[in-house]
Amino acid sequence: MIVSTTDTDTNPETVLYASPAAASGPKWVETPVAYDGILLAGFGGPEGQDDVIPFLRNVTRGRGIPDERLEEVAHHYRHFGGVSPINQHNRELKAALEAEIAKRGLGLPVYWGNRNWSPYLEEAVTEAAEAGDTTLLAIATSAYSSFSSCRQYREDYARVLEATGLGETVTIDKVRQFFDHPGFVSTFVRGVTDAVSAYVADGIAPEKIRVLFSTHSIPSADAERSGPRDVEFGEGGAYEAQHNAVAAFVMAEVAAAVADVEWELVYQSRSGPPTQPWLEPDVNDVIAELPGRGAEAVVIVPLGFVSDHMEVLWDLDTEAMEAAEEAGIRAVRTPTPGIDPAYVSGLIDLVEERLKGTPKAERPHLTDLGPWYDVCRPGCCENIRAGFKPVAAGLRP
Repeated sequence: MIVSTTDTDTNPETVLYASPAAASGPKWVETPVAYDGILLAGFGGPEGQDDVIPFLRNVTRGRGIPDERLEEVAHHYRHFGGVSPINQHNRELKAALEAEIAKRGLGLPVYWGNRNWSPYLEEAVTEAAEAGDTTLLAIATSAYSSFSSCRQYREDYARVLEATGLGETVTIDKVRQFFDHPGFVSTFVRGVTDAVSAYVADGIAPEKIRVLFSTHSIPSADAERSGPRDVEFGEGGAYEAQHNAVAAFVMAEVAAAVADVEWELVYQSRSGPPTQPWLEPDVNDVIAELPGRGAEAVVIVPLGFVSDHMEVLWDLDTEAMEAAEEAGIRAVRTPTPGIDPAYVSGLIDLVEERLKGTPKAERPHLTDLGPWYDVCRPGCCENIRAGFKPVAAGLRP
C-alpha cells in the first residue's frame, strides 16, 4: 500500500478539507450538502506581452526552466499580442453560470480563481471566506481525468487552504469529471453533425470524410496512471479511455443523423523533452497522411477543451489548418462548449446533484465509464515525477 508522507492526517480514509458528507470518501456523495458558493477554477493565461514570461514561470514552477527556454515556447502567445483568450472566456462563463443559478433560484455566488495567473485561487478562496461562504463546491474548467486536468487542481485547493490558513474553516468539494455529461457532450454532437452535413451537402461522399478528435497530449506515464488504480483502462489510462468513449458516442449520433464516417483520436500541444514518451499520434502527422488514405475533407474536433484556449487558436486554427492546406484537403474546426446554454446548464445540473445528494443511479451519463466519482479514489492521476502531495476532494494518497 502506498502511503502519503506529506499529509499530517495519517488516516487515508479521511478526505482533507472536505464537507462532512464527503469526508469519509464515498465514491458518490448521496447526501445533500448546503454549499455556500461555487469555486470556478481555471488554468489562467496572460493578458498582455509583459505577462507572458511571468505566466510561463508560474506554469513551469519547480522545473528550473530558464527564461530563455520559456521565450522559445512563448511565440504563440506573442503572435496573439501576449493575450490568451482563457481569462475572458472564464469571465463569460462566470457570468453565464451566475445567470443560470439566478434562473433556478439557487442563491449561490460564483468565485473565480486561476492556478497560474490573476485572479489566483488564493484570492477567490479568501474572498469567499471573508463573505462567510466557507462550504465551497469547485468546478474546474477541465472535463477529463489526468494529473494536469484533475489532480493538480485538487493539489492547488489543498495548497491554497494551507497557505491562507483557511483550512480550519473552509471546505472544498468538487463536481464529478463531466466528460460524458449530456450538457458537455451535446455541444460536440451538434458541431460534428453540422460539419459532416455541410461536407455531404457540398458533394463530398461520407467515405471521403475523416473526423479527428483532438485533445492535449500528456506524458504516457501520466496517462497510464490516470483514473483510479483498481480499474484497468488500457495503456492510455482513464484519460484516453474517456476520450475514446465520448468520441464513439458522438460518432454514433452522427451516423444516425447523417452518415457513418471514419474517426480517430489524435493529440496536440505536446511539450517536454523529445526523449519523454507522450500520447500519440499528433494531429498534424495524421492530417498529412489523410490524402493517402483516401480522404478529401477533415473535421477537427477540440474534444479535450471546454473553450477556445490558446492551444485551440494556435495548434488547431493555425497549425492544423496549415497542415490541411499543405495536404490539399478541406478542413473545418468545430466549436468548443464555451458558454453554450446546454453546457452551462449541465454544469449547474452537476452542482444540483451535490446540493440534492442525487443517487448515482439517477445521474445522467452517456458512456459506460460514468457517472464519474465525486470523491477521487486513492492514488488516482499520480504524477510520478513530483510524487504525491496533499489533495482536497479525494482519498489519499
